[in-house]
Amino acid sequence: MELHTTRGSLAREDLGLILPHEHVFVDLGPMAAENWRDADPDDVVEVMAPEIERARESGVTALVEATPEGVGRRVDVDLAVSEATDFPIVVPTGIYQEPSIPEWAREASEDELTEWLVEDLTDGVEDTGVRAAWIKVSTDDDDPTGLSPDERKILRAAARAGERTGAAIGSHTLHGEVVHEQLDTIEDVGYDPERFVWIHAQAGDERFHRAVAERGAYVEFDWIGGDDQDDGDYVDRVRRLVDAGDTDRVLLSQDRGWYDPSEPDGGEQKPYTYLTERFLPTLREAGVDEATVRQLTHDNPFEAYAR
Repeated sequence: MELHTTRGSLAREDLGLILPHEHVFVDLGPMAAENWRDADPDDVVEVMAPEIERARESGVTALVEATPEGVGRRVDVDLAVSEATDFPIVVPTGIYQEPSIPEWAREASEDELTEWLVEDLTDGVEDTGVRAAWIKVSTDDDDPTGLSPDERKILRAAARAGERTGAAIGSHTLHGEVVHEQLDTIEDVGYDPERFVWIHAQAGDERFHRAVAERGAYVEFDWIGGDDQDDGDYVDRVRRLVDAGDTDRVLLSQDRGWYDPSEPDGGEQKPYTYLTERFLPTLREAGVDEATVRQLTHDNPFEAYAR
């Protein structure tokens, strides 16, 4: 297995701690404004290279960029930051949620979407020469009742592309009920739930965490260092899954960064260092041994996103 990055394909021994859900560049402004199109890579490098250097100094060896189409994916920008810092960034293909699904994706057939995803995963994204490592999908934050027709079409295409290439699917999903629907959908297409990552699992009811892990999917806690929960909540959630024997199904990240072209000078960045400098020491103090910490932060992210 190898992890496809902006610095080439890397083996397990080439890497240490990996952050599985962060952002270097993401446009959170009105999509109609298309601010992401005009962003200058040099401007992003100036702002984000120091953040990458801080991450490296704290022990991070690679990070997974989680920005798909629909919120300003710019793999050329990720590549520019990576080249300026000699730091591996793992980029996705895929499409965001309602109502941010681009019109071209709504008009495309499932077959057309599948071929587009496969091309990004095998030939590279546009003219960057960078192969996407994984597929990012999403579901409507405000709708706990299930997938929209376009979200289902995109997910089915993702499962078909993932089955052909071995690529993981990660889904921004805030409702545990919807995760089970997603797992049913991908299984129907023939995709292995063990290659599925439930992104933002901390937003869902805790009773779904073990159930999703038992179906084989990864459960990702990725707002660590955010304002809505303290570290103790995350420690408890991690320990419950570890104690249940699901250590190999847990991912930890921060959802931090980033340069937002809809904000002056890219907005205000949050360092990528909270996990390494604050949370992992707290996890160790809570009795989680070093071998488990290493599995959570080194082995699991590599296994999840390599192919």
